[in-house]
Amino acid sequence: MSVDISQFYQVFFEESLEGLDSMESALMALDPDDIDSETINTIFRAAHSIKGGSATFGFSDVANFTHVLETLLDEVREGSRGLALDHVDLLLRSVDAMRHMIETLQAGETIDTSDSDELKVQFEAILANTDVSVSETAEVIVGTVADNIPAEGYRIEFSPHPDMLRTGNEPIRMFRELAEFGPVTIQCHLDKLPSFDSLSPEECHLSWTLTLPFKIDLDEIKEVFEWVEDEADITYEPLSANKDNVQDYIASAVAESVEEQTLESAQDANEKMLNHLLNDEQTSAVASIAEQAKAKVENTVTDKTVAKVKSTSKTASKTTTEASIRVGTDKIDQLINLVGELVITQSMLGQLGEGDSEDFTQQKLLRLQEGLSQLEQNTRELQESVMRIRMLPISFSFSRFPRMVRDLSQRLSKKINLVLQGEQTELDKTVMEKIGDPLVHLVRNSVDHGIESPEIRKAAGKPETGVVTLNAYHQGGNVVIEIRDDGAGLNKERILAKAHENGLINPSENLTDEQIYDLIFQPGFSTAQEVSDVSGRGVGMDVVRRNIQELNGSVDVKSQLGVGSTFTIRLPLTLAILDGQLVRVGDQNYIFPLVSIVESIQVGRDQVNIMAGGSQVLRLREEYIPIVYLHEIYSIHADSHSIEEGLVVVVEFEGGKYGIVVDDLLAQQQVVIKSLETNYQRVEGVSGATILGDGTVALIVDIAGLVKMGGATQAMKQIGAMVKNMGKAKVA
Repeated sequence: MSVDISQFYQVFFEESLEGLDSMESALMALDPDDIDSETINTIFRAAHSIKGGSATFGFSDVANFTHVLETLLDEVREGSRGLALDHVDLLLRSVDAMRHMIETLQAGETIDTSDSDELKVQFEAILANTDVSVSETAEVIVGTVADNIPAEGYRIEFSPHPDMLRTGNEPIRMFRELAEFGPVTIQCHLDKLPSFDSLSPEECHLSWTLTLPFKIDLDEIKEVFEWVEDEADITYEPLSANKDNVQDYIASAVAESVEEQTLESAQDANEKMLNHLLNDEQTSAVASIAEQAKAKVENTVTDKTVAKVKSTSKTASKTTTEASIRVGTDKIDQLINLVGELVITQSMLGQLGEGDSEDFTQQKLLRLQEGLSQLEQNTRELQESVMRIRMLPISFSFSRFPRMVRDLSQRLSKKINLVLQGEQTELDKTVMEKIGDPLVHLVRNSVDHGIESPEIRKAAGKPETGVVTLNAYHQGGNVVIEIRDDGAGLNKERILAKAHENGLINPSENLTDEQIYDLIFQPGFSTAQEVSDVSGRGVGMDVVRRNIQELNGSVDVKSQLGVGSTFTIRLPLTLAILDGQLVRVGDQNYIFPLVSIVESIQVGRDQVNIMAGGSQVLRLREEYIPIVYLHEIYSIHADSHSIEEGLVVVVEFEGGKYGIVVDDLLAQQQVVIKSLETNYQRVEGVSGATILGDGTVALIVDIAGLVKMGGATQAMKQIGAMVKNMGKAKVA
């Protein structure tokens, strides 16, 4: 029975990507001047595992490329070869190339091997102790072959008799033995192959033409075929060093070098095969042929690569990329124990339901209450256990930054040390996936804008090497992520000048430091003097804030000129469950995210001021807070007709506070979030829905959307007031 190994592809992809992450981290920690054996072993094991797995599943492009890495790393591991800093850079590039190939296979697409082919040639040159560029390497290969063009060789016509296989002789073994002398070109003939219905697996109907384009004694060839001389028709035809043979030989030798993944092997093979060189006239004639052969090789290798890609992509397309998560056995064991407790509770409640309803005594009622209490506890523990399964250490997100900071610091000619703290802080997998891009923007901002050049730092009395710190920790029901740098800090004067230039603020406004720093999150805002591929285009920071707010989180910044900056992100532990405040407006219930609520108060009319256009603000402890009526936003009937009859829920959004008027506050509770977009459609001002204990549906309020809708409502009021006043003036 055949096994469909494609079902295991996803496991291979995940393990390979994890191995590449491990390999990259080890390479980042590798000191070429003092190679640690454990570090190089970690890198070797990752490459070895990927090579073995890719070969098993038929991903030959990945296996062939990884093989040359494994060869190099094995020599380093054994101490027979050292590594230079340039070699480490090449190994890091190879990690990128392998990651791209695996992700392409995972998506069921065709692999582009241009990067891996280029890197492979450079690694082959290192193994041959001739560090040359890609184009130079091609010249070396062709030059080596051209200097050793054969003047002799043999073409063999091998036609086995039909019964040869029954004697235990296998043509492939003979071909392998011939290949030990040098590169052999094999052409199979199918002209004698019978129809399928008359085909016998014990009979041989194939014949072959084998070309050995190198000097070799005929006796050595005949020795290979001596066991089948009476069971096959064999002819041996000497070759001459004509133009066609030379070109075929060069193409074959170079292609063989690429296939075998080592330049050294091709050179060794040439030394074995040939005992003489061409004379000057022959060498001159071969020079032009070498150029033609080089083009022929490129086409040959490309064709072979395309054929491999087609076969692998066909199988890869059968797989479906599914999100998965690795879970420790301890979490699974705990989950199983909780399910066992739940089964026991269910059994106990089931016994209470047996018998007639008239037999339901006070004792049974007490046991029912006890069982329901136990069920509640089991359900809560089960929920917490399932949520823990979704939790991953934030090191999964942090792991990308050492490489990124290293590459950016080299590009910007800066010296930067990245410090990672709190890597074991756990966060929901969904939140972690969505926080990746904002973190990248913030780290790039610290590297580019924050950390100064070594010359400037030295002149300011700072160490030449700047420090960027990523720190994560739990705080209440949230995760806090800090991005700190000891760089130049934010320049308030420059930010204000840019804000005035862009018309973001009025020159007469008096802003606090926090409000000034908050301006960098405005769309299109940038104080960069020059536009580069790293920053300065005015995009990024506004995306950071928007993406974080979509996760029901917040971001703020503190800075000190000449000392550094700290960006602080606060996120909920999970997006699947929300700690919420249940509120009522009329006969409708809504959920406010508890993390957004500052306080809930009852106010008097004297605390409310009416602004132009009819908009209202609440005076609260020397602050003026815009008021939003929830029933006006959602166009529903409310019990409260004035602000003093209801309650005001004060929420925080983008550093500002807003008062939302509701009829009543109900309970605080955890709710399971259901997406409206998935089950219905996107609704402005609503981030999701949940089902309450009584079976009714409550909408979860999107604070950001609600505030924006409230602003639009107030604008419409102002326009209406203006129109009304214009009408009065016209009548007068």
